[in-house]
Amino acid sequence: MKQHFVKLGWLSMLAVALAVTCRPGMATQSYSGSGLVLQVNPQHNEVVVSMKEIPGFMEAMVMPLPVPQAKELRGINPGMLVDFTLVVAEATSYVENLRVHRFESYENDPQGACRLAVIEKVFASNSKTALALGDHVPDFTLTDQNGRPLSLSQFAGKVVAITFVYTRCPLPNFCFRLSNNFGQLQKRYAKQMGHDLILLTITLDPTTDGPDALARYATVWKANTNAWHFLTGSPADVRKVTSMFSVVSNSDEGTVTHSLHTVIIDRQGDVAANLEGNEFTGTQLGDLVEAELAKPTPAVHTERVDNSSVTSPINDARH
Repeated sequence: MKQHFVKLGWLSMLAVALAVTCRPGMATQSYSGSGLVLQVNPQHNEVVVSMKEIPGFMEAMVMPLPVPQAKELRGINPGMLVDFTLVVAEATSYVENLRVHRFESYENDPQGACRLAVIEKVFASNSKTALALGDHVPDFTLTDQNGRPLSLSQFAGKVVAITFVYTRCPLPNFCFRLSNNFGQLQKRYAKQMGHDLILLTITLDPTTDGPDALARYATVWKANTNAWHFLTGSPADVRKVTSMFSVVSNSDEGTVTHSLHTVIIDRQGDVAANLEGNEFTGTQLGDLVEAELAKPTPAVHTERVDNSSVTSPINDARH
């Protein structure tokens, strides 16, 4: 059975999975489950989740999960990791005890963790620029691995994924993992790269990571740099972008202590998801991107304003 949900469809996959394990007269069973939220459908009391494997019961797959208690869907959004109990009976299945999986400290250095915690508190109390889900992302311009300016607005109408790293990061489960996730996206969506999907890797160490360093980093990942761009800029310009997505960082003696975020921007230029941490898999991230790619491309219109052309999605009243 495949992880992807395009061919079978969510409901078909659910039926197949339950047919394997549900037998007439079987007793109700409960399983601990977890996964990445792709969609929330409160009108149907349902959440669509890219689930991790439940050993001895089912392999990893995308599933629509009924949630009888509607209140459990409150505060659940796409891009969140969740834990839950999957209840399977003879003729039905549903989820209970649905809750957000809180990302805990990923910092090995206790002093570094302390510094980052202080920065996060300051950020939380002072920042007015952090974007919420559904907010429109303001345009920004940084410098790519070729030394050329690149603006977010160049990718209007496309799905854009963004992550934040620094090239000297030595730990395999931090920056390396986030970049590896993008490598998996590049492979899975090779045909959509560039014309439908854009990847942006933004450095958190712009003083060290200039265009040459980013070009070398792109080579390490065998990046298609027509669609996967590696960006730097002045510290102030980079900080302006990171603050939009609640990314905090601190540089000290050559080490960058930072939070981990992967952002998905939809075709309208709005924040579709902001994944915190490193506990989701590249496959789960790919499922989330697939859900966005499956949405229709917004129609655009061109209007004249002061003798200049302005193009915008017709269904976005803010333009």
